[in-house]
Amino acid sequence: MNPYPLGLVLNGLRVLVVGGGAVATRRVPALLDAAADVVLVSPHITPALRAHVDAGRITWHARRFEPADIEDAWLVHVAVSDPTAAAAISELAAARRVFCVRADDRHAATAWTPAVTRQGPVTVAVLGGGDPARAVAVRDAIGDRLAAGAIVAATPPEAAPVDGVGRVALVGSGPGDPELLTVRGRRLLAAADVVVIDRLAAGLLLDELRPEVELFDASKIPYGPSAAQEEINRVLVDRARQGKFVVRLKGGDPYVFGRGGEELLACAAAGVPVTVVPGISSSIAVPAAAGVPITHRGLAHEFTVVSGHLSPSHPESLVDWAALARLRGTLSILMGLKNLPAIAAVLQEHGRAPDTPVAVIQEGTTRDQRVVRAQLSTVADAVKEAALRPPAVIVVGPVVDALQAP
Repeated sequence: MNPYPLGLVLNGLRVLVVGGGAVATRRVPALLDAAADVVLVSPHITPALRAHVDAGRITWHARRFEPADIEDAWLVHVAVSDPTAAAAISELAAARRVFCVRADDRHAATAWTPAVTRQGPVTVAVLGGGDPARAVAVRDAIGDRLAAGAIVAATPPEAAPVDGVGRVALVGSGPGDPELLTVRGRRLLAAADVVVIDRLAAGLLLDELRPEVELFDASKIPYGPSAAQEEINRVLVDRARQGKFVVRLKGGDPYVFGRGGEELLACAAAGVPVTVVPGISSSIAVPAAAGVPITHRGLAHEFTVVSGHLSPSHPESLVDWAALARLRGTLSILMGLKNLPAIAAVLQEHGRAPDTPVAVIQEGTTRDQRVVRAQLSTVADAVKEAALRPPAVIVVGPVVDALQAP
């Protein structure tokens, strides 16, 4: 038996889900994404389903199924393990000419749910001819190629010109490991006509670009940081005005010390539409990759991310190091390797204990990751001896030792 593939437009239509366990928990989010009016019937439901109920997204009847529940339903999902009960519900649905999906026996159902992968506006659904494992394997193979940009199904809406003017996407590439780029970021990168990078962007991603993509290396711009940012802004606007789709590929997250806000304002002033794709910030991901939880119950209930690129004594520094020293939580310091001796000194001067654990992680999440652990009073010398180099994340606080064996 070969099913007839069909996409259902369920916007505002009533869909009945019978059962409140793991299967229902998996099915409901997709129904909500399709804007269906979901009615759930089950004496008990999972915490995840209860969250949907509490948020007003679904209607829950805390009881067993009744025949009247099928009235006005356009689709029924039977998500119970009892085959007798499932058969009774599907027979009632069939009598009312309502399609019914059965979790217990797909061959006894009148509708099948495919294995699905979603890549932005593209949804790929695979029916395995009665073999769900085969459908999942094919789905995953296609999904991986779509996510990697090996298949470009269509121009993403974020990449389409508006009245002849191209678009810019500020994409955070994460802390360094190319696999930590978000699916959306990878999809937009695959559609780019121009890619503007800096030295902190995940370099291996560049090997996946199409040959005709223009690559602009912003890390090679001379004359200091101010001039460099002006030139980056100029390139983004210039290429977009040529009708091209420009991806500004940045390390970490565009808005965490990445000057993404400045670039967005420059594009907005020039009438260039901008899409912002958040990235995994190195302030959290790099410590995690080194075995350091940024928070930990009983040790730190707060964390502060701070830029250390200016010395604590620099007149233009906006960081209140004295206030940070008095906090009890974790400090995650970016761009602070050069000023580490001064940072460690000022933290101790204003109250941080000299024996506070510190971890310094060089090039976290990459094959060149290195970690130095020390105390606040000794970390500057330890880093110098280890010859660590930027980029590096400095973590200060008792969480540094939280996962260390006693």
